[in-house]
Amino acid sequence: PFAPHLAEELWKKLGYKPSISKEDFPVYDEKYLVEENWEYPVSFNGKLRFKITLPLDISDKEIEEAVVNDERTQKWLRGERPKKIIIVHKKIINVVV
Repeated sequence: PFAPHLAEELWKKLGYKPSISKEDFPVYDEKYLVEENWEYPVSFNGKLRFKITLPLDISDKEIEEAVVNDERTQKWLRGERPKKIIIVHKKIINVVV
């Protein structure tokens, strides 16, 4: 543990009997590191306006539909159609008005 004295005290308060120093180190399991969703920042003409969480396995077309149909997008479009929507996977979505 990073702070052994504090870790030992908290371990005992949680009700565990043997010392934390005698416990096995956690085992690495890759299944806990797999991300299913991504929080994309959505910007209009290069200015960040909001963030939207979308699944990682959807296509560009589905991302575009999700952004255009979001009520926060309508506020910034003001009834106009976007000229272009630039999508950089796992980075950013930029709407050009």
